[in-house]
Amino acid sequence: MKPLWRINKYLYKYKGLLLLGILFTVISNIFVIIPAQLVRIAIDYVVESFSLFRPLTKGGMGEIARGIFLEFVFVFGILILVMALLRGFFLFLIRQTIIIMSRHVEYDMKNEIFEHYQNLPLSFYRKNSTGDLMARISEDVSRVRMYLGPAIMYGLNLLILFPLVISYMISVNAELTLYSLLPLPVLSLSIYFVNNLINERSEKIQKSLSSLSTFVQEAFSGIRVLKAFVREEDSARQFAEASEEYKHKSIELTKVNALFFPLIMALVGISTIITVYAGGMMVIQGEIGYGVIAEFILYVNILTWPVTSLGWVTSIVQRAAASQTRINEFLDIQNDIVSQENLEAILEGDIEVSNLSFVYPDSGIRALNDVSFQIKAGQTLGIIGTTGSGKSTIANLLLRMYDPTMGEILIDGKNIQRYSISSLRKQMGFVPQDVFLFSDTIANNIAFGLDHPDMALIEKAAKDADVYQNIIDFPKGFETMLGERGITLSGGQKQRVSIARAIAKEPKIMILDDCLSAVDTKTENAILTALKKIMENRTSIIISHRVSSAKLADQIIVLDEGRIIEQGNHESLMAKKGVYADLFEKQTNSGEPIEG
Repeated sequence: MKPLWRINKYLYKYKGLLLLGILFTVISNIFVIIPAQLVRIAIDYVVESFSLFRPLTKGGMGEIARGIFLEFVFVFGILILVMALLRGFFLFLIRQTIIIMSRHVEYDMKNEIFEHYQNLPLSFYRKNSTGDLMARISEDVSRVRMYLGPAIMYGLNLLILFPLVISYMISVNAELTLYSLLPLPVLSLSIYFVNNLINERSEKIQKSLSSLSTFVQEAFSGIRVLKAFVREEDSARQFAEASEEYKHKSIELTKVNALFFPLIMALVGISTIITVYAGGMMVIQGEIGYGVIAEFILYVNILTWPVTSLGWVTSIVQRAAASQTRINEFLDIQNDIVSQENLEAILEGDIEVSNLSFVYPDSGIRALNDVSFQIKAGQTLGIIGTTGSGKSTIANLLLRMYDPTMGEILIDGKNIQRYSISSLRKQMGFVPQDVFLFSDTIANNIAFGLDHPDMALIEKAAKDADVYQNIIDFPKGFETMLGERGITLSGGQKQRVSIARAIAKEPKIMILDDCLSAVDTKTENAILTALKKIMENRTSIIISHRVSSAKLADQIIVLDEGRIIEQGNHESLMAKKGVYADLFEKQTNSGEPIEG
C-alpha cells in the first residue's frame, strides 16, 4: 500500500465526496438489513396466523381473519418494496460520489503526469520509449482509478455491511451464524486466486494485443515497402501467427472466467443448504422460528457479493500499487535543466562559446570536445560537418535542451544558465533536422510558436519560407488539415512549413539545423535568398552538411568528431584549400540531387 500513499492528497482534496460516499454506504446497508428482518417477521406472522386461521374458520370468522391476514402481508410487502427502492436510491448516490471522486482524481493525475512530462529534459525522452510514457499516463492511471473508485466503494461496503450483518445475526442466533458463514472464507480465497489467474492472463493478452497492434501499424505505415519487395503473403502469414497467439491466450482467459460464477453459485448453494439444515434442526427443537431460516438465507446472499469482492478488491489494490510505483518512478525524476536566476531580458544576440565539451549522459558518447567560437549580434554562423560531427549537439546546447559537460555559453555576455528557460527559448527560432508537424491546419502549424496568431504574419512567414504558393494551391489553402506528422505534404514542403513556423516567431536568434536537406538546389537558393533578408539584424546559425547552405554566412566553422578543424569565412576557407574547399569542390562537381 505504501506507493498508494502518494495519492492521499487527492483523497483529502475530494474528502467531501468521500465522506458523503461513506454516509450513503451506511444508510444503504441499513436498508439492506431491514428487509431481511421484515421477511422474518412476515413469515413468523403467517405461520402463527395460519395456526389461528383454522379455529376461526370453524367459528365462522374465517373470511374476516383472512382479510386481516392478507392486509398485514400486503403491508409487509409494501415495506420491503420501499426498503429496496430506498437502497437502490442510496446505491445510486454512492456511485455519484465515490465513482465521480475517482474520475476527478484520474483527471488530476493525468494532468499532473502530463505537466511533469512537459517539464522533463530531452535526456529523459532519449532514455524512455513513447509507448512506456503512454502506458503510464493511460493504463497505469486507469488501474489507480479502479482502486480509488470500485475498490474503495466495495471495500467500504464490506467494512460497513459485514459488522452490521454479523453482529445482528449473532444477536439472533450465534450457532446458526457460524454454520451459515462457514463457506464464505473459502469463497473469498477462491475468488482471490481465480482473480489473480484472470489478471495474469489478462496482462498476457494485453501484451499480445500490443504486439499485434504494433505489427499492423508498421505494416500499414510501410505498405509501399511491403508491396515494392512483394512481401504481402509473408506479412499476412506473420499476422496470422500473431493472431493465433492472441486467440490462444484469449481462450485461456475465457476458461478461467468460466470458473468465476459457477464457483460463487456453488459455495452460496452450500451455505444455503447448511443454513436450511442447521436451521431446520433448531426449528424442530423449538430454538428458533421458521422466519429466522429465511432471514439467515437472505443474509448469506447479502454477504455473498461483499465477500466475493474481497478477493477482487485485493487484486485491484495490488495492481494499483504496482501501477502507482511505475507512476512514482517518473514523478520522482527531477529536471536538472533549471535557471539559476530566472533572468528575463530582451536578447541582442551576441553569442560566445568557450571551451565547450559535451558527453551525452545516457550513451556516454562524447559529441563535442573543446569547441570555441563567437558570433556578434546580427551575424550569421555556418556550421559544416559530416554526420555525427556534433552539429546538432551545438543547437541543443544553445536551446538549453542540455547543459554542457565542460565550458560555457554566453549570450549577451551572460551565462545561458542565468536566463529564464522559457524566456530564452521564446526569443529563439529553431528549425529541427527531423521535421515534426502536428495533425492540425497548416496555419496553426505555422502559428504554433505565437501567443496571439496573426494571419498576416503567418502568410508573410510562408512567403519568406517559399511555401506560400504551395499552400494556396491546396483547395482549402491555409486551412488544409495535415495528416499524422504532416504526411499530407512532401518532404520539402514539410521542411519549408517548419522554417515558416520558426520565422513567424520573429526571433532574435535563428537556428537552422540541416533544415534544407529535403529541398532541391533551386528551392534551397530561393529560401536562402529570402532568409538573407529575414536574417538581417538577427543572429543566425545555419547547420548543414551542404556547403551551399553555409557559404553566405559571415563566418563558418567546420566540425569533425566534435572538434573545430577549420574556421573562417567562405573566401578564406576556399583559399586554405583544406577540408571545406574539398567539400565545396566535391559537392559542386557532383551536383545536388533534385527532389521531385
